[in-house]
Amino acid sequence: MRSPPEALRAARGAVAERAGRAAEARARDLLEAEGWRVLAARARTPAGEIDLIAERAGLLAFVEVKARSSLREAAHALSARQRARLLAAAEAWCAAHPGHGAAGMRFDVILIAADGAARRIADAFRLE
Repeated sequence: MRSPPEALRAARGAVAERAGRAAEARARDLLEAEGWRVLAARARTPAGEIDLIAERAGLLAFVEVKARSSLREAAHALSARQRARLLAAAEAWCAAHPGHGAAGMRFDVILIAADGAARRIADAFRLE
């Protein structure tokens, strides 16, 4: 049997997991409505996970989804460490899936607020 703090942690984790999946589904719907073809969701690589990978007209987008209570909070949720992990994961994904991104690649962030508002930041950051 779990102790009360462990049970509380597990319950919070389950709520966060459901919220994350809902935000990723909303982001996927937004991308598809804009004509993107989603190639992968929650793509696992040796360097980490990529929320969504989409392609449109040969342009490959690695998409990080950030859900918070407001768009402002979500906008500040992507740390330098997470960006570095996403860059490494994208490199690993490209190595395992050649032939995508003939027109280039970029890193987008989709922000999702608790009220359902969404904003996509295209080309949110670049390789440095």
